[in-house]
Amino acid sequence: MPYEDLIRENRPAMSKSFAKLADFLLDSYVQAALMTATEIAHRVDIDAATVVRFAQRLGYSGFPELQAEIKARVLHDLMFRTEAGGHPESAADIAIATLERLQGAIEQAKFLLDGKTINQMVERIGEARRIIILHEGMGQAAAYNLMNLLEQGGFIVTNVQAAVNDLARAVSTASKDDLILAIDVTGDAPFISRALTEANGAGIQTAAIVGAASHSSALAAKMILAAQSQPSLGMSLVVVDTLVFALAEALHWRFKERFAGADEALEALFERIQIGDR
Repeated sequence: MPYEDLIRENRPAMSKSFAKLADFLLDSYVQAALMTATEIAHRVDIDAATVVRFAQRLGYSGFPELQAEIKARVLHDLMFRTEAGGHPESAADIAIATLERLQGAIEQAKFLLDGKTINQMVERIGEARRIIILHEGMGQAAAYNLMNLLEQGGFIVTNVQAAVNDLARAVSTASKDDLILAIDVTGDAPFISRALTEANGAGIQTAAIVGAASHSSALAAKMILAAQSQPSLGMSLVVVDTLVFALAEALHWRFKERFAGADEALEALFERIQIGDR
């Protein structure tokens, strides 16, 4: 089992110190690959012995064995971060630098995309009686875009706000034939992760598209598409939106026969609105 899956599996029962280290390794594994155990301990404000015990808790002989797996992932992903150079001298410089950072973040998301997970998520959506989308505030636009696309394909979709009453009602009325999909950009909606946990306990399939692998919703869901943690909320939002769009395109390709009629009807409606009755 990959180290990140081991961390997610063990994360709920971890001590506070272990949990801090777990989140760092999930969100900042590129940095962790280049740091010593002592440096990592200093970064997350724990002692170096805790880093060793953490690795052993996951089944490794020590931190070097765990770090070797982290380094292998970095090499496999061929990750890079685009940094803006020099001092900006105009608004255009800022805009260009921002686009370069976004390009780097999206390239990063492409290298990190787990093909097995997205295939599994697409198939489960196709099999589900109903797709229940949970979202926190920043994920609202992505949730509505995904819901709109699914409805065009004839999927039955319910969109749920991250309020306790709404989440409780959604889980209590769901069945094992449904799929609960969370869109969580910030990780600041703890009720979503608790709803996913309740759904898991009831045998309901769960999935999440998240802004960072350490979000509690990612730890709770059974299927996860996770962005790498970004330096700003705005960049996290764009990357999560990109992952949702990629999922939507994959669904459109996989179930093209379901969308064909909807596309033709939309084109006909567009023509009637544009030209009118003649």
